[in-house]
Amino acid sequence: MEGLTTTTKLNNGVEMPRLGMGVWKSDNTTAKHSVIEALKHGYRMIDVAKQYGNEAGTGEGIKEGLAALKMNRKDLFVTTKVFNGDQGYDTTLHAFEGQLKRLQLTYVDLLLIHWPVDGKYIDTWKAMEKLYHDGKVRAIGVSNFNNERMDDLLAHATVTPAVNQMEFNPICQDQDIVEHDNHLGIQVEAWSPLGGGESLSDPEINKLAEKYGKSAAQVILRWDWQRGIVTIPKSSHEKRIVENSDIFDFELSDEDVETINKLDKDKRSLTYDMFQWHNPKGAPDDVDKWDDSPADYKA
Repeated sequence: MEGLTTTTKLNNGVEMPRLGMGVWKSDNTTAKHSVIEALKHGYRMIDVAKQYGNEAGTGEGIKEGLAALKMNRKDLFVTTKVFNGDQGYDTTLHAFEGQLKRLQLTYVDLLLIHWPVDGKYIDTWKAMEKLYHDGKVRAIGVSNFNNERMDDLLAHATVTPAVNQMEFNPICQDQDIVEHDNHLGIQVEAWSPLGGGESLSDPEINKLAEKYGKSAAQVILRWDWQRGIVTIPKSSHEKRIVENSDIFDFELSDEDVETINKLDKDKRSLTYDMFQWHNPKGAPDDVDKWDDSPADYKA
């Protein structure tokens, strides 16, 4: 039976839940409570990143949520990411120890390169391979890698990425990347799966929502599910956290899946050129600093 405990087997044999919760754009306090609520309502995968500035709050939420439910660490799948400013071999290894400390964990289930920083992502990957072989991560992967960078990474890698987390939603589908990763046995995972207001207000999606008696968000998340995309919708509200997981009592027809497929506009919310590491005129890529962040966050 489909549900929040349904998993997909990654290319190294690790079982990864197909639907989880992300904590992007949440301060530490909000992240903590969101994680606790998510675990209470059956979620078994949490996605965080150093760049979000809330690993500490997420770690507190994991600790308290597992204790409240009398669950073991092995019952939860935790993903974090190598911050762009930490990329490189030695810096990745050093920074990861700080990430484990903030998360209050001895290992993570999946570690991703957050963005492919040019000139550094190969060395970063070598460090991640060491962490993988040392047992500090159960799987390693990438995020925001196009086909060119993926092929470059594979030419230098001894471990094939298990996951490529990318922006994927009705208006940003990047079918060429999905097909390439599928061919390589790399699981595609969606960030920003709901595509913001433009997708949620799309007339076609809202017609389908009315047809199936579901919300626009639920229709989109069900579409992701039927496309075989691992999905991590973000919410800080208990009602929405529950709603996002209520997608297992209906199924979109093949025709309706294709209707959403045709909404693709190749419209991204973030691109390489927006960051200074790729474009000197781009925006700074600093770790978000929230008012409730630990003073020693960057340690």
